[in-house]
Amino acid sequence: MKTSKIIYLGNLRTEAVHLQSGTTIITDAPTDNNGKGEAFSPTDLMSTSLGSCMLTIMGIVAERHAINIEGTTIDITKIMESNPRRVGEIIVEFYLPANNYSDKEKQLLENAARTCPVAQSLKAELKQTVVFNY
Repeated sequence: MKTSKIIYLGNLRTEAVHLQSGTTIITDAPTDNNGKGEAFSPTDLMSTSLGSCMLTIMGIVAERHAINIEGTTIDITKIMESNPRRVGEIIVEFYLPANNYSDKEKQLLENAARTCPVAQSLKAELKQTVVFNY
């Protein structure tokens, strides 16, 4: 089954449609690459997908082990490299609510994040810096 359909709208802008739900995402080229920067860039989405995937897998593990992580937030920082132009590092900073997590719970959550499908799919050369703030 196809996942999405992407349409080039011109002016370095695309619209992606999630075929199952009909949800749309607009992308723009970033201002440092001839774009307007009025929406997520494709590399912004890639970096953001890493954080979303990590938190989703943590949510699955948290539900399985009755760990409350509701309200957790993530800050994503994307660091670009050149020659060739690419994402060189993604910094993922977690901020979990104060719940007195045990060492075992922290280990379960952190392992879930680091082994999410997106993290496992990115090149080993892409540095993934992950920080957990409890």
